[in-house]
Amino acid sequence: MADQSDVESALVALASAALYPQGVDADSVCGQPCRVYRGWPNPLALDTDLAAGRVNVTVFPVDGATRNTTRYGDDWLAAPPAATLTVSVVGNAVTFGGTADPDQLAGIAALGHSYVYRTQANDTPAVVAANLAAQARADFLVQLAGATLTLPGAYGVIGRVVADAASLKQVRRQSQRFSVISWCSDPTVRDTVAAAIDTTLASMRFIALPDGTQGRLIYAGGATLDQSQDAALYRRDLLYDVEYATTILAVQPLMLFGTGTVNTTDIIG
Repeated sequence: MADQSDVESALVALASAALYPQGVDADSVCGQPCRVYRGWPNPLALDTDLAAGRVNVTVFPVDGATRNTTRYGDDWLAAPPAATLTVSVVGNAVTFGGTADPDQLAGIAALGHSYVYRTQANDTPAVVAANLAAQARADFLVQLAGATLTLPGAYGVIGRVVADAASLKQVRRQSQRFSVISWCSDPTVRDTVAAAIDTTLASMRFIALPDGTQGRLIYAGGATLDQSQDAALYRRDLLYDVEYATTILAVQPLMLFGTGTVNTTDIIG
């Protein structure tokens, strides 16, 4: 699920990338070391950094600037992945291939009977075939050779594989205002740092969040505060509203076989 902390971390990553476009091993855009982090700075640590010529950039939620914007339904949304295990059927012979990664279902069906195996760590296609053959022997004579199992005398044999699907359910939406604050010891550095971050964020409409959703990014204003008379501090605040979803993540298996009735006879498809 996406949490307020995830939004803050995403803004920290974007601000850091704006200040170090060539990577953190290269110089920053202002030529000074920059610390980018969540939360409010410790006053003593900030004074030490400013005296040493180190820039601080903080991301902090604005108190009292949260709105509930829920307006959509709460249906589960899933994007089933492609299975890495493969299956092919020729007549009454079923052959498995590919890779038997965990969290996949492999199954065979014939003459109204079905058998399903869930893959485990370190499985191979041959292991999958062997497990299904062991189940099918309750009803059929089964021949097993490597990753191929054969049901002599059976017809209409079906082989299928599916992978578990990660599903998201949106339970709430909210808009939270965040301040992205540049703390600098020099007004020129302050202007360079704030402009780099603002330009990067201004060009974005959405920010990616860890649960696969995106937050809507909207500029909400800013302020410039100079207090050089007592702390050698030059500060600029950038305010951004981020609307994001609170979600629930669940891993759901897909249907492998369905059962229906045709002319009073149960069939599996």
